[in-house]
Amino acid sequence: MKLLLPKIFPLLAGIVPAAFAQHSVHPALPHSKHKTVVIAHRGNHVNAPENTLASTREAISCGADYVEVDLRTTKDGHLVAMHDAKVDRTTNGTGKIADMTWQEVEELQVFNRNKKTHRIPEFREVLALCRGKINIYLDFKEADVAETWKQIKAAGMEHQVVIYLNKEEQYGKWREVAPEAPLMTSLPKEIRSRDQLSAFLAHTHIQVADNITDPELLKAAHAMGLSVWLDVQSATEGPASWNEALHKGVQGLQTDKPAEMVSYFKSHVQ
Repeated sequence: MKLLLPKIFPLLAGIVPAAFAQHSVHPALPHSKHKTVVIAHRGNHVNAPENTLASTREAISCGADYVEVDLRTTKDGHLVAMHDAKVDRTTNGTGKIADMTWQEVEELQVFNRNKKTHRIPEFREVLALCRGKINIYLDFKEADVAETWKQIKAAGMEHQVVIYLNKEEQYGKWREVAPEAPLMTSLPKEIRSRDQLSAFLAHTHIQVADNITDPELLKAAHAMGLSVWLDVQSATEGPASWNEALHKGVQGLQTDKPAEMVSYFKSHVQ
């Protein structure tokens, strides 16, 4: 996801058109099975490569509420699930996704540990697999908003997706194309008080934030109807770090160990 990405979105008062503030809808988050939302980071990639259909199936099988999917675009306009801008780290190829055609991307083999052949999937394939089975936490990296929403609607997934915004300009485009779509992002680091949070939310209508850990801000977010889903994925994550996050009063956790988290929640938490 976004652990190394800059925290964006300066206060948008005077930048976001007033129409968004005056006529915005209040999108509802997708239904989740668990009281605390369990998000499988790039799929359940313990036994299958990240951002593949296989890791998505594993996330479904383990009972996660969401699978996190990173979205990018090929040179000829195909939407694909891929975290990095380049294919070097995860495949047997080299170069940027944006400089490759879908035919070139389709021929790549994704590195794996289970001796099976995997490839980079098109977004439409991921949507078809997830429909009615698991929600999608869409990390919107580089893609066309209108085409993305078109594919989401065509798959009947408009009530099963939350969009994570990485760039300021993405907000206006999403609110224009799909005002009913629930959005999330990271709060600007300058927001440190209840009043600042209130001012931000008055002009930036998001449903989830992923970087609030201050107890007072968490209380304020809860009072304002803003959900908080924290990233807890790490090599050492487990019950201790999960409980530490839960005690803060957050509503969701993104993990590299979704199967273990689901099992732990069922037996110890909820």
